[in-house]
Amino acid sequence: MQTPEKRSRALGEERIGPLLFRLSLPATVGMLAMALYNVVDTIYVGRGLGSLAIAGISIVMPIQMLIFSSAQTLGIGAASIISRRLGARDIDGAQLAFGNVIFLNLVGSGLIVFLGYLFTDELLFLFGSQGDMVPYARDYYLYIMAGTPFLMFDMIFNNVNRAEGNIKIAMITMVMAAVLNIIFDPIFIFLFKLGVRGAAIASDLSQLLTLLFLIYYFNSGRSILRFQLKYIRPNFAVIRETLAIGASSMARHGAASVLAAILNHSLYAFGGELSVAAYGIINRIMRMTFMPLVGLVQAFLPITGYNYGARNFKRMRETIRLSVIYSTLIVFAIFAFLMIFAEPLFMLFSKDPALVSLGAHAMRIIILLTPIVGFQMIGAAYFQAVGKALPAFILALSRQILFLLPLLLVLPHLFRLNGVWASFPLADSLSFLVTLFMVLPEWRRLKHEAQI
Repeated sequence: MQTPEKRSRALGEERIGPLLFRLSLPATVGMLAMALYNVVDTIYVGRGLGSLAIAGISIVMPIQMLIFSSAQTLGIGAASIISRRLGARDIDGAQLAFGNVIFLNLVGSGLIVFLGYLFTDELLFLFGSQGDMVPYARDYYLYIMAGTPFLMFDMIFNNVNRAEGNIKIAMITMVMAAVLNIIFDPIFIFLFKLGVRGAAIASDLSQLLTLLFLIYYFNSGRSILRFQLKYIRPNFAVIRETLAIGASSMARHGAASVLAAILNHSLYAFGGELSVAAYGIINRIMRMTFMPLVGLVQAFLPITGYNYGARNFKRMRETIRLSVIYSTLIVFAIFAFLMIFAEPLFMLFSKDPALVSLGAHAMRIIILLTPIVGFQMIGAAYFQAVGKALPAFILALSRQILFLLPLLLVLPHLFRLNGVWASFPLADSLSFLVTLFMVLPEWRRLKHEAQI
């Protein structure tokens, strides 16, 4: 078994191709398992409770995305610092970043829960809860909110695991959470007859048990990092850097959440509850199928961050080159799979032929330009990995805020429901061009630094 120190050094010594595969495979498996939370809930709810229930939990999803983005802000920000400190052999600096992210989440998750319950009805209406879907959305929301601290700590600790090169433990914990959720879902939804509330309780319980396992892991001596009270105190320089680097993830996921609210209102206006339910399913299908790409990005981040800290620019260029190639191959495969199997995938979630037909048509339009998304994700991840907060923030905002938001406000009024779907590939193309413009100078700079 590798020691924590050897595992960390592998980020700077192992061949890039096999290392990317070794780190991305468990990350992909883990992220696929994590995505199963909402997918399994939706399958059980859709086939057992109907399209209105799917629409109800789809309304809550952008709120969950805001919680997700908060955890990613802290987790990715801390992970970037930790991987660079480990690359520079600064264990004390890595430990300080770990302690501060624990402190930040204790404060942040508590505040989210407090505000979430204080403004329950206002938030649900803001994110599109209308008509007959309201009681389903409210029931799911009230119970899912209670698990916020567990989910956020799970996500943060898994980012930390990846930062020190221990992708395997991150995979194990996410698979464990998904398996527990699959087991608990039918028990709470059908056996205890709790409906959508049962789906939320199943998720909360699986996240709590996963957190207990992660706490045990960090106390077991298998990680470079430890729970030490002397580090769990606010260090404002570390907090500022954590939030600055993580802000790009907050921007990306937060923007996606805001867009989902606008999207839900637009879908309801031009297509009713059925369109809301259709996009809710599309969102879950795409989250699942894009996990191999997310896994590659999760592998790319610690390798790039570690070698940036070690000033190994030649190795960084090779990591970027191979990651762009692999990511492009992955998204081409995803594109082909979704195009071919759109209807069968929708039939997993619902027996309603109108919902299946509408959803398959919409998904084929939405994914038209997904083959260029891989480069955009690697480009944005590069700036996160090297701690360049502003470019990472700009790229995180480019697709959702700079392009998709204006398109969603204009195109539906011209082309009605098809205008909603067409906004996505147009935003993908524009975001790709911005990423290319920002990454090319960095590529040339790394080439120059590698030759010095």
